[in-house]
Amino acid sequence: MLSPMSSIKSLTRFALPVALAIGLSACATPFKADVSRFAAPLPAPQGQSFAVVPEDPKLAGGLEFATYANSVAAEMQELGYTRAATPESADLLVRFDYRVDGGRERVRTDFNGVGAAGFGPWGRWGGWGGGGWGLGFNDPFFGGPDVRSYTIYTSGIDLKIDRAADGQRLFEGKAEAVSRSNRLPRLVPNLVDAIFTGFPGNSGETLRITIRDDEKTVRPTD
Repeated sequence: MLSPMSSIKSLTRFALPVALAIGLSACATPFKADVSRFAAPLPAPQGQSFAVVPEDPKLAGGLEFATYANSVAAEMQELGYTRAATPESADLLVRFDYRVDGGRERVRTDFNGVGAAGFGPWGRWGGWGGGGWGLGFNDPFFGGPDVRSYTIYTSGIDLKIDRAADGQRLFEGKAEAVSRSNRLPRLVPNLVDAIFTGFPGNSGETLRITIRDDEKTVRPTD
């Protein structure tokens, strides 16, 4: 197992066990991803080489895949594994895939008024003569609710590690996030970062991983 390496990123990232739930991730907030991992005992990195290959053969040779594969390779090298010159010469095959959906609309309603909805047309409690007066959501001085809609996208990656000699599966993991961006060049590196946080983790566990862009401070997920 790689337990001595499981805390490599503990100073810059925070992983909190949670039930599988997806929250919004905006540009001004830390990136959050739900990570699930299943692992068998992995070989110690000393003397072990790897190659990152696409799960979908159609991605082989693509410049986009090569860019994301470099992010995965950097994480494997940080753990101590050596990148092989070719998949045929590798001890481990790291199978990688990425995706983002077409998005869906979400509606948000903000109430600009103060107090509570009143009993009269002016939002008052009992009117002027009822002994109480207050402004409600329907008060003309404050206007009605502010309704806005925006598009959210679900992105994800899948990572599998097989022993090349006999094809035995050693690791399976996936990371998913919901955000208002569908830009894979920004999303995929963050998802890769998340799936390797505390790698290989506890088999069968789902974590909410929170990563700040500056990696200087980390806060627990709300």
